[in-house]
Amino acid sequence: MQVSKEEILHIANLAQLELKDEEIEKYMENLQEILDFANIVNNAPVDGLDVTIGANEAKNVFRKDEVKLFKDIDSLLQNAPEQTNHMFKIPKVLD
Repeated sequence: MQVSKEEILHIANLAQLELKDEEIEKYMENLQEILDFANIVNNAPVDGLDVTIGANEAKNVFRKDEVKLFKDIDSLLQNAPEQTNHMFKIPKVLD
């Protein structure tokens, strides 16, 4: 499929872009390269390959939620604008 000037102008119009005449040729070439690559990927041989979801098989890997005590709490809180009970005090964000 060849990209035409009219298609580039139509896409630019949909995206509310104003293209200069010298930019149209550049965008035609770039979009054509993208479409050519997508065509290569779409036509890649996949016979005999297993269906995969991702690069690895780790699914829903969560760490255990556990409380850990921080050893130097004073250093941690020294830059806090406000603190209460050895915790950061922040402004209320919800009514």
